[in-house]
Amino acid sequence: MVKMASSSPSSSPVTITVSSSGGCRSIGLTSPVPRHSISNNANSPLSSRGFRGSTSGGNRRASSGGSYLSMSKDNEEEFVAYTVHIPQTPDHRIMSDSRDSPSEDIKKTGNPMENYIKDAIYTGGFNSVTRVHVIENTVEKPEEVKSKMLCGMKGCDEKAVDAASRAQCECGFKICGDCYLDCIVPGGGYCPGCKEPFKDVSDDESDEPNSEEKDQAHPLPRKGRIKLEKNFSLVQSFKAPNQDFDHSRWLFETKGTYGYGNAVWPKDGYEFGPGTDGSGNPPAFNERRNRPLTRKVGVSTAIISPYRLLMVFRLAALVCFLTWRIAHPNHEAMWLWMMSVVCEFWFALSWVLDQLPKICPVNRVTDLSVLKERYESSDLNLRNPKGLSDLPGIDVFVSTADPDKEPPLVTANTILSILAVDYPVEKLACYLSDDGGSLVTFEALAEAASFARIWVPFCRKHKIEPRNPEAYFSQKRDPLKNKVRLDFVRERRRVKREYDEFKVRINALPESIRRRSDAYNAQAELRAKKQQMELGENPSEPIKVPKATWMSDGTQWHGTWVSAEEGHSRGNHSGIIQIMLVPPNPEPLYGSEADGENLIDTTDADTRLPMLVYVSREKRPGFDHNKKAGAMNALVRTSAIMSNGAFILNLDCDHYIYNSLALREGMCFMLDRGGDKICYVQFPQRFEGIDPNDRYANHNTVFFDVNMRALDGLQGPMYVGTGCIFRRIAVYGFSPPRATEHHGWFGRRKIKSSLWNKRKLAKNEEDDEMILPVIEDRNDYDEFTESLIPKRFGNSISLIDSIAVAEFGGRLLHDLRGKGSQGRPAGSLAVQREPLDASALAEAISVISCFYEDKTEWGKRVGWIYGSVTEDVVTGYRMHNRGWRSVYCVTKRDAFRGTAPINLTDRLNQVLRWATGSVEIFFSRNNALFASPRLKFLQRVAYFNVGMYPFTSIFLLTYCFLPALSLFSGQFIVQSLNVTFLVLLLAITVTLCMLAILEVRWSGITLHDWWRNEQFWLIGGTSAHLAAVFQGLLKVIAGVDISFTLTSKSATPEDGDDEFAELYEIRWTLLMILPITIILVNMVAIAVGVFRTMYSPFPEWSKLLGGVFFSFWVLSHLYPFAKGLMGRRGKIPTIVFLWSMLICIVISLLWLYIYPPSGTHSYMSFEFP
Repeated sequence: MVKMASSSPSSSPVTITVSSSGGCRSIGLTSPVPRHSISNNANSPLSSRGFRGSTSGGNRRASSGGSYLSMSKDNEEEFVAYTVHIPQTPDHRIMSDSRDSPSEDIKKTGNPMENYIKDAIYTGGFNSVTRVHVIENTVEKPEEVKSKMLCGMKGCDEKAVDAASRAQCECGFKICGDCYLDCIVPGGGYCPGCKEPFKDVSDDESDEPNSEEKDQAHPLPRKGRIKLEKNFSLVQSFKAPNQDFDHSRWLFETKGTYGYGNAVWPKDGYEFGPGTDGSGNPPAFNERRNRPLTRKVGVSTAIISPYRLLMVFRLAALVCFLTWRIAHPNHEAMWLWMMSVVCEFWFALSWVLDQLPKICPVNRVTDLSVLKERYESSDLNLRNPKGLSDLPGIDVFVSTADPDKEPPLVTANTILSILAVDYPVEKLACYLSDDGGSLVTFEALAEAASFARIWVPFCRKHKIEPRNPEAYFSQKRDPLKNKVRLDFVRERRRVKREYDEFKVRINALPESIRRRSDAYNAQAELRAKKQQMELGENPSEPIKVPKATWMSDGTQWHGTWVSAEEGHSRGNHSGIIQIMLVPPNPEPLYGSEADGENLIDTTDADTRLPMLVYVSREKRPGFDHNKKAGAMNALVRTSAIMSNGAFILNLDCDHYIYNSLALREGMCFMLDRGGDKICYVQFPQRFEGIDPNDRYANHNTVFFDVNMRALDGLQGPMYVGTGCIFRRIAVYGFSPPRATEHHGWFGRRKIKSSLWNKRKLAKNEEDDEMILPVIEDRNDYDEFTESLIPKRFGNSISLIDSIAVAEFGGRLLHDLRGKGSQGRPAGSLAVQREPLDASALAEAISVISCFYEDKTEWGKRVGWIYGSVTEDVVTGYRMHNRGWRSVYCVTKRDAFRGTAPINLTDRLNQVLRWATGSVEIFFSRNNALFASPRLKFLQRVAYFNVGMYPFTSIFLLTYCFLPALSLFSGQFIVQSLNVTFLVLLLAITVTLCMLAILEVRWSGITLHDWWRNEQFWLIGGTSAHLAAVFQGLLKVIAGVDISFTLTSKSATPEDGDDEFAELYEIRWTLLMILPITIILVNMVAIAVGVFRTMYSPFPEWSKLLGGVFFSFWVLSHLYPFAKGLMGRRGKIPTIVFLWSMLICIVISLLWLYIYPPSGTHSYMSFEFP
């Protein structure tokens, strides 16, 4: 039975109501979901041309006569009645009258549903498949006879184009230029007469505006041979790409020969362009939605030009200095001269490797208003009748491992900032990975989900920033600034009281869990004792009852127990997935007024919350779980089955969202023209809780504001482990749609290629190549599927099916896609997410099992890469090596903020882990020397320097002892302080200082930040870096595995506590021995050198001056380290005195052995009387 639905709105443009004895249910057909759903979008991968499993609930086909949908029922014995409502969509335009508006059609017919009735044929019956054929109107109406010289389209009386025109189809159907343009869609068009594609319609779109080659001016095309995309000049001025389009400037800068306003523009216009009579209006270049989402802002020429010139001058000064040093050896102390020259050569090489990638720094800005206009426009259309957001989905990953070192309150605040972010709620999903499987973290997340129902609507209603409650309520500034709502003060007071209670509950979780577990365990022991007595066993025999950790509902926790019983320890527990917050509805849900249950008035605030999931992957003995990288890969697989966002944001548990618009800022780069080549958008790391003087360079501003900005001008910044938005298919290991190979000297010869259009080359490519085919050919699909299962992604069919959906969600719009890339129609993502079911959760549990990755490519090519403690750098390098680009997004308001260790020991351990990972990279296949041609030359230099910098510690340690050795021996690195030596040394020093000043100018850092970075470079180089080199060599030579200590996250200090108490704590570590030795040796050497020179009959003040100058240079760099050893108020710990005395005794004995005093033999000899 088939009947027509009424005109009342439904939840979907296409609705099928299935009625049976049990009632009825509605199924929306526009949701691109991987399981049991239908897609009515011909460009969606969920159609019948996509992956299997994507269309198990239906099928869609197309033919020249129209397209039809089909729905089948698994139980064929049940009587089913269908109610089908199919509206007009951009994919199917009703050809009755292309000029008439829908309102005019209603006036003519009097029935608004007539178009749907007359344009669809329904077939089906009992126990048969019901099909809907959408075809041309079959009712024959008398047509007005038109002249052969007029356009054949209904309602158009314009003059048809001549037979030689490209708009003239082979069937002879007459059409005018305007109607021809209306029939053309991105990627081609179909003739209204024969329904065949137009000939010579090519998709020749230009590459993104940020490509390596500048756009060139084109000569005026001949009449009748112009392509549609070349109709008008759409290229903006390079001088001001963010401003209104200025044609006069464009003509002046490029000497263009075409475009509106040009003197050579034909008076009668182009043949097929609007205004063929010369009266057409120019295109709306200044329309907001047509503007770019991002623009690149180069550094001022007044700064960058002198900066590059100084680099050349300093390089020349280094060459002259080293040449002079080699030509003038110190024959009196050749050993001292040789050591100094070798170190200076290495320092020069290290400086060159560090400085070369800084040649092209750039800044970038975004336009969020254009993003909102393009993807969240309030204008309703047939593809998006409810005005839903067309932005792609984002899955946010938060990782934690130990609730003792990473306080649950810090993690809960990070989760709350994510749930309150300014992004479409239905497009956001948050996953917390608890690698420790702790019940404390689990219940803290449940408390955060409960408090979010108050906190998130409060943030949305009053536009709170930041949306981390701890950070917001701890602000020193006036909270009433820029607040205009009268109920703000009252609601803020209520929310603050609720948050204080929330903090108390979180802080009390460990103790409450312990008491609860003790009570349940005591009951279990009593029951076991009673059972023993009932069985008649000896009551004196001890009963072994496992000390379980119990949940609040009286069930045993499946993760880690405090007692670490078998199957419940940190390295041996089951996988756990718990949905804390279910996926929300696509439409806003407003609350009610404030009352006894509702603390705040939410009548005008959206109360929906994003999906929140707790994940703890399975761990068993005998499996390598690969630390954080393994946890991230487990989240990638889980999220692909549950939400499958096209983009992924990963955060550490102590890095919260400080700017609620941060996700939108990152998506501007991903969705702009050329964004399909971007694998990730990296944000800078900003830290809170750092001492005002930044003693140990914890802010690391030189790296984040100088080096990373410079890399953004090349192929993109490195991935630094947190605050990064990924494209999901890039994480899966696929190559970009287009890539540029760099050949020849310094990569000057470039070869561009479109990879996705060269599917057959995938077999001949190297093993690291993985190309995602366009899902339009069944043969390509079969070949692709066979290669994916199970070698690369494992045996989860749902995971494999989700890849196509993720790729489609990450595509650019049709009018923004690059050459050789696939686009998507506007509004194709404005759909409702499919609700989760038990089968999806069961599949998600299977993909986080400890054995799922066996015999797959996870960790080798897919996901986060294993084999290094710095998996972040290796993962980013692999993506760049495939040809992807990355972008550095520096927002006006910090995007994310986190904490950093301010204690000296924790800071040294952190640097040790980074340096150890760099040594591992150097001795692995991830060394940039083995990079592919798709990695730019300067980008290759930057990655090579990442693996090289720890080895500088060997030469730096030697150079720090050279001044002391010079003062002890009375010699110097040169035979005499020559004028040439002093001039060259002065030139090197002055150019270094001037380069630092210019870096401060174009990066925005301060000289204090630069100097602190220089100081800690020497502190880390003489301690952690050297230890990392030895650890790396042990791993390479002896195979000794490297373990690292998890960096402790500082909790929020209570009122009255010292915020920087950890700064003064002294926690002894062996990494402190060498810096202490250098300080003592240089201080003793200065004293020895001064006294020797003063009491020498022939004093050599020049050598003393040189040795003392270099000793002071070393001591000034180690001053923060020495100050840290003194603790609070100069209270030096006893262990520092003991080690200092031991080092001084050893040095004195060695010196006496090497340079014994005169008469030593008579004193050292011993004779019996």
